[in-house]
Amino acid sequence: MKDPCEIFKSQRKKAQETLDILQLQKSQIELDLELNPISADLNKKLRQINLDIKITVNELEHADNSNATCEINHPTPIRNN
Repeated sequence: MKDPCEIFKSQRKKAQETLDILQLQKSQIELDLELNPISADLNKKLRQINLDIKITVNELEHADNSNATCEINHPTPIRNN
């Protein structure tokens, strides 16, 4: 039987992968800013990446909540071997 909650698990996995990438990009921007702290372009990129991180964290939380609700509504049957 197919897991009805699989879509939420997949969404969570994708959001986590995206968050990992965004955090790496943020680290690189912060390193670049140490060399050139007054760069308007880098500061703009940092603001944008922080916004993208907040959005992605919200997506993670939403996927977690949706998955928890789904698992309550569709409990996995216990199989005896």
